[in-house]
Amino acid sequence: MNDDQKRQRDEVHTAFLRRDDPAAWVTETDALDATRRYPLIALRGPVFGVAVQDPRTGPHWRVVRPVTDGTPQEARDSLNSSFWFRAKDDTDDPAVRRELLAAVALLEREPVDGLEVLGVRYRVVRGDEFTRVGAEGLEPPRPTDREPATPSWDDRDSAPSPDLGFVLDPRPEDTSMARAALRLGLREFAYTGARFPTAVREHSLRAVTTHPDIALLPVGFGVAERHGGEWEPRGALMPTPHAARRLLYDGMTEFWPLLHHFDDRKRAEYARAAQALKSSRRVNRIQVADTEYVIIRIERLLRLGPDGPEPPRPSDQDAYGPSKIHPTMTEDGRVRHDD
Repeated sequence: MNDDQKRQRDEVHTAFLRRDDPAAWVTETDALDATRRYPLIALRGPVFGVAVQDPRTGPHWRVVRPVTDGTPQEARDSLNSSFWFRAKDDTDDPAVRRELLAAVALLEREPVDGLEVLGVRYRVVRGDEFTRVGAEGLEPPRPTDREPATPSWDDRDSAPSPDLGFVLDPRPEDTSMARAALRLGLREFAYTGARFPTAVREHSLRAVTTHPDIALLPVGFGVAERHGGEWEPRGALMPTPHAARRLLYDGMTEFWPLLHHFDDRKRAEYARAAQALKSSRRVNRIQVADTEYVIIRIERLLRLGPDGPEPPRPSDQDAYGPSKIHPTMTEDGRVRHDD
């Protein structure tokens, strides 16, 4: 640990001791207990989103499209759509619409990761998703993790992503000692091991120097499946443990039977497991035949450098390239469906 890291650690420690917040102390104790029980980190891989730097709101970058996409192009497409709908619905000014549509046209042609539109800088950003591991397996939700006051199994969870508006600050004032220690400890994190291609390892090691600071994004939750020896993620990152349980419930009762063509016996088996999940209070582990499903706690780091958050690396893979994803729009806001 270098002098700057020690100074940051000491600053966080002093600030935390001065806080008169019993809830924060409970959360801190919970975090330290989890660190002991789940001391290892398992990397799940890169995720991508969009951040902005707007001079009207200060120097910090903030997230405007959740950092949950599996490829950079998905994040570019998300940005493309946000510009298109702003041009369609949010302005009557032809000059504003013209600039928004110019950004759309650029994103349709090129894999652009950074651009300025209407005086605001936009950047496709890269994070890494990981979960903690211990002798008991993957880390489940903690007792102090946020849950809805009245969990519903009937309505889709419409809570917005906690990423939206999140400020990418490597030294947040309200951090806990445990998260500060994790943030400082991850500064030297880089991909290692023969399972990663050489270019991936090289770009990861280079990022430690070019983007040395770490921002920890809001914690998320997901579903992991074990059939045999290895765990495999199932589905999207969710904002609360209950939302992840609901995702698992919907998978077992609606989507997986259709997707995997369950026979009547297997359909009934999954329906019984789903009902057991629903009737239990905050259950995080359920077995169906020889397959185990768990609700896990997922964390994400995002690297920051002198010019802001890290963009995609050259070795990050895209399954497809830029394309036209919306109809042509004219300066006066008319949408043409004939091309």
